[in-house]
Formats: sequence, structure tokens, C-alpha cells
Amino acid sequence: MDSGDEPEGSNNNQHQRKQYHRHTPHQIQQLEAMFKECPHPDENQRAALGRELDLEPQQIKFWFQNRRTQMKAQHERASNSFLRMENDKIRCENVTMHEALKNVICPNCVGQPVTDYFDAQKLRMENTQLKEELDRMSSITSKYLGRPFTQAPAVLPTSVPSLDLSVGGGLGGGLSLDLDLLSGCSSGILPPVTEMERPMMIDLAARAMDELIRLAQAGRQLWVKGVPGDALDTLNVAAYDSLFAAPGGAFRPPDISVEGSRDSGLVFMSAVALVDVFMDTNKWTEFFPGIVSKAHTGDVLMSGLCGRSESLIMMYEELHVVTPVVPTREFSFLRYCKQIEQGLWAVADVSPDGLRDVPYGTPPRSRRLPSGCLIADMSNGYSKVTWVEHMEIEQTLPISALYRNLVLSGAAFGAHRWLAALQRACERVASLAMLGAPHHDLAGAGVTPEGQRSTMKLSQQMVGLFCASLSSSPLQRWVLLPGTTDVSIRVAPQRSAEPGQPNGVVLTAATSIWLPVPANHAFAFLRDESARSQWDILAHANQVQEVLRIPNGSNPDNCVSVLRGTMTDANQDGMLILQESCTDASGSSLVVYSPIDLLTANVVMSGEDASGIPLLPSGFAILPDARPGSGAGAPSSSSVGQLGKISPGCVVAVAFQILVSSLPSSRVDAESMATVTGLIGTTVQQIKAALNCAGP
Repeated sequence: MDSGDEPEGSNNNQHQRKQYHRHTPHQIQQLEAMFKECPHPDENQRAALGRELDLEPQQIKFWFQNRRTQMKAQHERASNSFLRMENDKIRCENVTMHEALKNVICPNCVGQPVTDYFDAQKLRMENTQLKEELDRMSSITSKYLGRPFTQAPAVLPTSVPSLDLSVGGGLGGGLSLDLDLLSGCSSGILPPVTEMERPMMIDLAARAMDELIRLAQAGRQLWVKGVPGDALDTLNVAAYDSLFAAPGGAFRPPDISVEGSRDSGLVFMSAVALVDVFMDTNKWTEFFPGIVSKAHTGDVLMSGLCGRSESLIMMYEELHVVTPVVPTREFSFLRYCKQIEQGLWAVADVSPDGLRDVPYGTPPRSRRLPSGCLIADMSNGYSKVTWVEHMEIEQTLPISALYRNLVLSGAAFGAHRWLAALQRACERVASLAMLGAPHHDLAGAGVTPEGQRSTMKLSQQMVGLFCASLSSSPLQRWVLLPGTTDVSIRVAPQRSAEPGQPNGVVLTAATSIWLPVPANHAFAFLRDESARSQWDILAHANQVQEVLRIPNGSNPDNCVSVLRGTMTDANQDGMLILQESCTDASGSSLVVYSPIDLLTANVVMSGEDASGIPLLPSGFAILPDARPGSGAGAPSSSSVGQLGKISPGCVVAVAFQILVSSLPSSRVDAESMATVTGLIGTTVQQIKAALNCAGP
């Protein structure tokens, strides 16, 4: 059929399909500017704007209609947010009144509180009011979603295989625990950004970028100086609210806290390479294994062409401290990257809460406020990074007393720790790129640069697995064992089938202890191969020697090592130890190791791909103690400035992993439990004895 003979309906369908296309960022910018001046343009104005932007007048008309609808919905959401805050405020007042009434005694009753008489009635009234509020909010949501809003059930059903963990005999007196294996589940699934949401997201990201630049460049009116001589600043929340908060937005419920900090320093990496790390979630996770437990990109709203200029993504991340006793923090947020001028980049983060419909339940109350980094290229391989952290946090889960001050002070996820981790990661990348002269392996032959790179990559994989295994993510079920030793031990089984992990059931056991020595002293002791026989019971009191050492930073203690025992019984089975030790300017340190056999070690050091080699990493995660007056005596000068505090002690997370069975359906038996419990208990005792700090 000739094209001119096509049915009229076909032409109409093609014409309609042509009308629906994605506008360019320039077109959206011009349309937004016109909308601010005139939300209801007449026919002549639409025609003129269409000629300027190469759009049909009908397209202009439809865009303005949609934009007015979006603004109406946005205003309604803002109103709903204000009502929600008022509701929180009233609820807090109710709690205060309830506590006060507990002390009111009825004179006609023998010491019985008045509240006993009307608590039930009060709860029924509150329940009725909350139901009415929920129905009203559901009705409003349904109106703007264009579909019925279904309330989520109180408990979301899950169907996951379970692993029965039975502990009998001397461990727990016949305790039976049922642990869910959640390794196959996923979290943080973000719905794609709709066409209606896209302009609002772009506008929010642009405003967040402007605020970030102002925060990064602001002086004493917004920032309070920390330790003298340190670049770390703490945000003055009251001053910030007076400058940036929207009308009515300065009110926060009492259970919401604000963390704001700023730090700056030089990083050994070009600005363009740093921007690539920030916008690639895989690299983002690799660079910060001790802070980011997982991250992924939910949607790409704008894709920069050259060096990721003008890029905008919707991103999800889960932040953690490397221990199972500190709850993780989950955020979904926009990350906007833009080149401000020649050699200067900005990466801004902001959570779009309030602009998006929540699939179920209530919207998250922890969110990223405008924050991020300014990255200035120094033209000598270095970049100057100004890091701003700013978030609102709702702390709903308990935090271990060992880490409570560290977390609540903002130091655990503050700008100083992020920047120190970035500096450390960039040094490692630079060392990997500059590997030169061959090192000597076990047989005395030279290990080529390719072999060194392969060993460093395997070690990086090991550190990533170790940090991820200690995450307190809701998908990783930890169980506290009954007190069989002086330390509290938690265990988590996992059915693993990922590359770099052995197939089968792996059992991770962990505990956290406080040591009255500075963090750098504990790190130096645990990484020193000559002191290893004092705490490693698997060394059988034999000395351990370093047969390969690959430095990976300016600090000589930052290195990848291959260790072996000096006695014959340590070599009979051909087992070696791959170890990485690293520390940064915040005082955060890791000593991670895993046994490898001699054949595997030679394959890796020959330069072969090491990504599929299974590892069972164990080790230590060390953080300076942030508790005031947490140790006796004056701290050494070397501990000043770590995480912005003077720390006479440190907190050490100790973890071991064992392979229970290579069969995925296997049970965790009492023998496996006894093995990991004995390993941790004995190791902790020997570490305390070696450092002369034995005792609870």
C-alpha cells in the first residue's frame, strides 16, 4: 500500500505518538521560567514560546496544563506535610500529658493513679481520630493518584526459606532458634520517576545544588568550629533554619535529630575521576565499604555527555557502621552533578520526600537534606574536596552503648569520616596504578605488577565481603546467643552463592569490645605479624612471617600482605593468610584476613583473574571511642583529632566466618556454634591479656 493510501486513523495515531516525547533540559528550563512569570499564557504567548523552543503550540498548551496540575498536587502535599507535623506535635503533647497524669492520684482511691480509669477510653478516642485522619489522607491520595489507595497490612508477608539453628548441650541448654535466610531478598527497590514527577525532581535538584554551594562557602554564621587546627565544622541548626527553612518547615518533632558537618581536604585523584566515583553506585560502594553497605541507581533523569556534566540520578543507599549492633540508615535521594566552572564540580544530594507517593505505609522520616561536595581540580593530580553532610534522622532502633555517642554525635556518618575514607581509597587506587618493581613470592621469584594488582583486587573483594557480612541490615538476621562467655556474641547464618563466596551455608559470629588504648595502638598490635601468635589461636603459638607485602598508601601500615607460619605444622596443609590492614585520618581502621591455600596464592600472584576465588574473611573493625571520660589517664597526642575528639580508648568489632556446609539445605549444628563461640571468646581474652587490659 502506498503511504498516501494509509487509513486516516493510522495517520492520527502516528501524529499522537509524535506529540509525546521527552523535552530537553533547555526546553524544560525555558518552560519553567515562563511558568513562573505567567502560569496561564494566551494563544499568542504560546505560539511565540513554541517558535523559540521548536515546539508546537498544542505541546506548549498541554505542558502548562500538566504543570498547573502538578503545582496543585504539590501544594496539597505541602499542606498534608504540615498537617502531619501538627499531628506529630499533638501526639507529643499527648504523651507529655499522659506522663504527667501518671503522678496524679485520685483522693477517693487508695493510691491508685487516675489514668487507670480512663486510659482505655482515651485510647479508643485516639484510635477513632487516627482512623478518621488515615481515611482522609487516603481519600486525598486516591484523588491525585487517579486510583484507589490501598493501605498496607500491618505486617508484610514474606516467603523465604528458613534455616533451623539448634543449639544444645553446653550451649544455651537446648535453645532452639529459627533464623531466616534472606540472602535472596532485595531491598531499596525504587519506582521509576514518572513524567509528571520529572520537572519537579529537576527543580528540586537545582535548588539543592544552590543550597549546597552556599553551605560549602558559608562562614561562621552557619558553621561552628570543631577541634582547634581541624577543618571540621558543625552546622548551627538554628542559624540554618532561619536562612533556609520554608515557612512552617523549621518545626521538627522531638524524635527527629539533625546532623550537619563540613570538612575539606586534598584528595589524590582528578576531579573528573572523582565525579565518576560519585555517579557510579558500584564504585561508590567499593570506595566506602566501611560506610556504605549497599547502593544502586533507581532511575537516570539526566545523563551527562562529557565527564558526566549535568547528570541527575535517583539513588538508593544503605549506610552502616561495621558492627551488627548499630542500625543501618536507608535513604533514597536525588544525586545531581554539574560542572560549575572550569575545573570546579559540584555533586548535590537531596531526598525528594513529599514529592513522591509512598507505595505503602507512612513516608520515611529520615532523609538527606541538601548536601554533597564541591570538587576543585588542582591540576597536579590532586583535587580539593569540600564535603557537606546534612540529614534528618529518626532513630527508632536501639544503639549499643559502645557506639551510642559516636552515632548520636554525628561523627559516625559525618563529613570528616567520609572525607578521610575518600582520601584513603584514592591513595589505594593510585598505588594500584603505580605498581612497579616485582616483589618476591614464596619461592623467591619475582611477583610481577600484574600479580600484585591481582592480589590487591582479591584483597579489596575480601574487605568488601567482610564489611558487608557485619551489616545490621533488616535483611540480615542477627541472633544474640545466651551468655556463655564474658562477651555478647551474635550470629547470622547466610546461604551464599555470590561470586567470591563459597557455595553453601556460612555462619558469621561477631562481638564488640571496648579497649582502654588509643585506636592506633590497637590497630598497630592487630596488624603486626610478629604479635599475631599472641591472639590468633589458629597460629598454635607459632610465629608468623610476612612473605609478601604490597604497600597501598602513604601510611606504611596500609598494605596487603601474605602471611605464613614459620613452623612446619602451619605449612603441612599448604595454607596461607591473605591480610589487608588500612587506617585513615579519622582513626577508623580495618584488619581483615582470610585463609587461602598455596595453589590459589600462586595463581593469584601470577596475575590470573581472582574475582571468582571464594573467601571466608574474618577480622577487626576499629573506631575511636567518642564517649567522654571513657578511659583512665591522659590520652596520647596521637589520638587527638580522630573523629574530631580526644579518645583514650577504642571500640573493636571482632568477627569470624566459617563454612558450615557446602550443601545449601544444611542445618547449623551445635558443633559449628561451639567453634565460632570458642574462637571469639578466646581471641578476645588473649587480645585483652596482650594489651594488659583483661577484665570485663
